[in-house]
Amino acid sequence: MQVRREEIVVLGTGGTIAGRAATAGDNLGYRAAEVGVDTLLQGVAVPANMRLHAEQVAQVDSKDMDFAIWATLAGRCAHWLARDEVAGVVVTHGTDTMEETAFFLHCVLRPSKPVVLTGAMRPATSAAPDGPQNLADAVAVAADPQARGVCVAFAGTVHGAVDVQKVHTYRLDAYSSGDAGPLAYVEEGRLRVLRPWAAPEVAQAAPILPLPVAWPRVEIVMNHAGAGRAVVDALVKDGVAGLVVAGTGNGSLNQVLEEGLLEAQQQGVAVRRASRCAQGRVLPLPSDRIPAAVGLSPVKARIALMLELMP
Repeated sequence: MQVRREEIVVLGTGGTIAGRAATAGDNLGYRAAEVGVDTLLQGVAVPANMRLHAEQVAQVDSKDMDFAIWATLAGRCAHWLARDEVAGVVVTHGTDTMEETAFFLHCVLRPSKPVVLTGAMRPATSAAPDGPQNLADAVAVAADPQARGVCVAFAGTVHGAVDVQKVHTYRLDAYSSGDAGPLAYVEEGRLRVLRPWAAPEVAQAAPILPLPVAWPRVEIVMNHAGAGRAVVDALVKDGVAGLVVAGTGNGSLNQVLEEGLLEAQQQGVAVRRASRCAQGRVLPLPSDRIPAAVGLSPVKARIALMLELMP
């Protein structure tokens, strides 16, 4: 007998979508993470034969997202995804680190059901808030049998967790999938799929749960004109386990910075080379002395390396 999947679980973590400002015309001077997820769901359209269940996992500005919240969130997602009646999970989240949380959940959960992150660029008190429509779209994606895995639904567009990046500081359509392109569009509650949902570059055999208590320390440094090695040397001295370097162009590094990273590598620090470019990917060469984080932005390469170094 086939079990009816008729429930969408919405996990709240705070962010601008839950923010409040003193006036309706203020879209900048608000306090994030003040409105509960139950309140955010009031008036949100629910697909036919579906019901919503809300749970407040955290209440933070996403610039303050941390490992403890990630671990809790992953655990709650796994709990709900395992229930037969749950069709999918929606996570309300701040926009600053949404791409990092999406990629983290993608790596540790590898879900077949959809986990859809969404948020807003304007607070809930705005004269024209974007959160309600984004949340309604995310619920529609989570309820759609075509959807699977972790994605971001924002401004009517669905982005895969591996490709999504925040590319604008202010406009409502703040996310892009770069040259990979979006997965789908949400049009009046319906999903128009553009390309396959899978993201094979970081495929894993199984979820990485439960997570260990100790998280390896991985930091990001950047190459730029005149970049030195002092930051690298200081981080190595301070006991860092891994380093991701945001190189220029195809992950290129100036000589001084590269020497520092190579010495760090010789001392047992894991080093990966990404690019600070918003689009494209680092294409490795046989002569490379520092491994490339192929297909990943610096912040996502950091998460991948952190998970790789976990005991």
